[in-house]
Amino acid sequence: MTTHTTSSAALDHHRAASARRDPATRALLIAGAAAGPLFYLSATVQMATRPGFDLRVHPISQLSTGELGWIQMTTFVLAGLGLVCLAIARRRVVTTGIGRGAVPVLIALGGLGFIVAGLFPQDAAYGFPVGAADGPAAETSWHAAVHMAAAIIAFTALAAAVVVALVRAIRGRRVAAAIGDGIVALVLLLPVMPEIASVQVAITGVFAFGWCTVVAGRRLCSLTRVLESEKKRS
Repeated sequence: MTTHTTSSAALDHHRAASARRDPATRALLIAGAAAGPLFYLSATVQMATRPGFDLRVHPISQLSTGELGWIQMTTFVLAGLGLVCLAIARRRVVTTGIGRGAVPVLIALGGLGFIVAGLFPQDAAYGFPVGAADGPAAETSWHAAVHMAAAIIAFTALAAAVVVALVRAIRGRRVAAAIGDGIVALVLLLPVMPEIASVQVAITGVFAFGWCTVVAGRRLCSLTRVLESEKKRS
């Protein structure tokens, strides 16, 4: 049993080392790190340039409506793909410790949720896009229902990933990481308040995507240090 465990750990270590040397791993991490900034850069530009949009009234998801809705739909899909890339990279380089399998699965689920949300747009409502009725949609369409369900799944999965990462950080006695993960977990797990729902969800997204960017950035830095160390030894 001990021999088998030792052999398995050695094999995992070898696989992780090989993954660190693979240029594809770095590319996947860069894609993961870029997901959040891409999403909020695109959303911010749209919010500033599309007539009638007011974040206090309209959720970011509503940018997926109207003639220019394809921009936000594409943004959702690209951001989701970025999270899937992060999940693949993290699974390749983190092969030991609690949550080594759960965290990447949950991040990937979050990414898939955003991809689905991008494929199925919200309904026009509350005067946006310009020309829409000044109030909620008379009836929620099937594609809007799919969008909302996918977004809920995405945020729930990312919240779960952060909680698992928090437990991992606590067990590893990494104080700074534990504090950061704890703050993000609290923000993601706060109940949505209807009066400020659109703003709150936007802020929650900043924390969720920001956490993913930090995770990717840490792995990129670690990867760089390992490769530089190997170069010095050689």
